[in-house]
Amino acid sequence: MRIISYNVNGIRAAIAKGFLDWMKQANPDVICLQEIKATEDQIPTEAITAAGYPYQYYFSAQKKGYSGVAILSKIKPNNVVFGTEIPHMDFEGRNLRADFDDISVMSLYLPSGTNLDRLDHKFKYMDDFQSYINELKKAIPNLVICGDYNICHEAIDIHDPIRNATVSGFLPEERAWLDKFMKSGFIDSFRHFNKEPHNYSWWSYRAGARGNNKGWRIDYNLVSENLKDRMSRAVILPEAKHSDHCPILVEIN
Repeated sequence: MRIISYNVNGIRAAIAKGFLDWMKQANPDVICLQEIKATEDQIPTEAITAAGYPYQYYFSAQKKGYSGVAILSKIKPNNVVFGTEIPHMDFEGRNLRADFDDISVMSLYLPSGTNLDRLDHKFKYMDDFQSYINELKKAIPNLVICGDYNICHEAIDIHDPIRNATVSGFLPEERAWLDKFMKSGFIDSFRHFNKEPHNYSWWSYRAGARGNNKGWRIDYNLVSENLKDRMSRAVILPEAKHSDHCPILVEIN
């Protein structure tokens, strides 16, 4: 199974930049999208079906033009779960899960901490998400959580760890949470295969950051430890430029 995660920063804008043609060439079995910023009636679902993805699931935020996640699949899932049933997590459309025969794939868009109120919300979300996943794993042990976590795990994952040490996304408390989350039973699939620096998945639109590769790696395909021997490849795909993020891929046998 080829699984891609991609924060498209607006699915309609990404489509206007050639996203559907790119998706056909990349040919994932399942693609998890974050920040779709649209409701299903605003999305060209027929064009997505024509691109090879007849199974489409959208979980939009209550606020128009904001947040939202989606899963597009070539394979019909056995079950789809919209949200977590935790209200403060679900009103912004941040969790969507598709269950297949022996693997479940989640699209996650973890909040950013742009100001103090949002940072408090982010930490509450992270704590409740950890508890939610701890319970979920009891029923669904083969889990792949794809998405934008809005956190760089280690210094190797950010272009300037010194200057960004007090910026949300690289705060010690955020990094400690992500480290603990991974150690609760998940593998950072990209780092499992690649230990090299200067690999990022998001770049600011300012100051030519992408051209100079001054980025952050905040997008992850985290794979349950019991799927470790079934992973065959995990890569970042920076050549795709439909967003300020780029897609990330994991292949699981």
